[in-house]
Amino acid sequence: MKQKSIHILAAVLIGAFVVNVSHAQKSSKMKMTTPIPESITTPAKIESRIGTLEFPQGSPTQDTADKIYDYLDFMHGVEAFLYALPGASVHAAGRGIKSMGGDNQTVLIMEELMNARSLFLTANTQSIYSMMWLDLKDGPLVLETPPDVLGIVNDHWFRYVGDIGNAGPDKGKGGKYLLLPPDYKGDVPQGYFVLRSQTYQNLYFWRGFIKDGSTATAVANTKKFAKVYPLNAINNQPEMKYIDVSDKDFNTIGSNDYSFYTDINEIIQAEPNEAYSPEILGMLAAIGIEKGKTFAPDDKLKKTLTEAVAVGNAAARTIAFQPRMDDAYLSPGSSWFFTFVGGSYQFLSQPGVRNLAARDLFHYSYTGITPAMAFKMVGLGSQYVMATTDSKGMSLDGSKTYKIQLPANVPAKDFWSLVAYDSQTRSMLQTDQAFPSVGTASKGIVTNADGTIDIWFSPTAPKGHEKNWVQTIPGRGWAVLFRLYGPEESWFNKTWKPGEFIEVK
Repeated sequence: MKQKSIHILAAVLIGAFVVNVSHAQKSSKMKMTTPIPESITTPAKIESRIGTLEFPQGSPTQDTADKIYDYLDFMHGVEAFLYALPGASVHAAGRGIKSMGGDNQTVLIMEELMNARSLFLTANTQSIYSMMWLDLKDGPLVLETPPDVLGIVNDHWFRYVGDIGNAGPDKGKGGKYLLLPPDYKGDVPQGYFVLRSQTYQNLYFWRGFIKDGSTATAVANTKKFAKVYPLNAINNQPEMKYIDVSDKDFNTIGSNDYSFYTDINEIIQAEPNEAYSPEILGMLAAIGIEKGKTFAPDDKLKKTLTEAVAVGNAAARTIAFQPRMDDAYLSPGSSWFFTFVGGSYQFLSQPGVRNLAARDLFHYSYTGITPAMAFKMVGLGSQYVMATTDSKGMSLDGSKTYKIQLPANVPAKDFWSLVAYDSQTRSMLQTDQAFPSVGTASKGIVTNADGTIDIWFSPTAPKGHEKNWVQTIPGRGWAVLFRLYGPEESWFNKTWKPGEFIEVK
């Protein structure tokens, strides 16, 4: 009898539930009710890599909102590294130049070539570098240039402004250029090659060439012809200064830690907003980097950004050392990959489409944006490929011995070189060799009877190969940049290609 009563009660309750559900269903069908596609709704609960996200009745819980905003701060921090990396890199170069006295009237020059003491992104050992950090806040600057140089002006966001010298409009004869600031509205006088920058601060550097085994001609030309002065001071030019920074210890490489954000903030405060993308500036503003405002993140945001820059750096380093773009490589199966993937100095894979990975690859490890490095310019400009792995795809190891063979007739009208760089700093590998390289200017380099050249990389010189040897360091990774100045047709049509790094047991 008791059991029967329970069954009757259960039936009554179930019936009431059905009635209530039916009533609720009927009441939810309003006059304007239509079928709702599931694709436009948000589930009440989402399992994601940042945890469980809950949206009861479509609105986030407070815990979910906190998780999302933390994630957005982290995401914007990572994006800041990848998108603003070019600016941070050139800003660091400017800081390094200014630390040694470089300014509008002071040229830093490597009279005895650049060696491994100075920290520069993948610089070479066979050019006579001259460099300046130009400030246009007080108006246009006239640049008088020396003959027979390859020079570049890049703006504060590391974009191309113009070529100087052999690849520029003066065609290597030297000339007068007028560099205009972003807000210039005055008349443009005749008689100048005109360059217009979108930023006030600009990197200006040029490379001279060794002649008859000496740097003397290039150094003399720079000191005689290189001048920079305000347009309004043509008749009262300030005196130029030239500082030899050969063998000097100074840093021009950008930071991979939290100070990256403070560097970007310095650029934002120094330059007009119009100089860069509104989307990127908006992303920076989302983490507190905004023109006219103090960048002062609280402890929570600072912790998030510290993690974000570590991940951003890891992403850029991976792209730069192991690119996954098929068109990055010199040929299928080769370890050599291009520094300008796709042959565009603007990193455009097609009109209006920027290859972001190609841009990160370049700016993480290299310096100087110009079409002369990217376009096919037979006998002019320069070309570069990098290798970070051996013929089996293994990272180059400082404790091992490797050999690479260059086929006969290296296609470089001016010079070629192989330079070893530290995988950590992306600057020259610091060993007992001042110049960790082998190339056209190397004294006594041995060429095989068939014209090929064998080059060795190892901690100690293989017996009998000392002239063709670059020293490495056990426990330190390294990479090699192969560069050609004045590349010839056989480079572009790929009938000539460098060999691969073969480990020698």
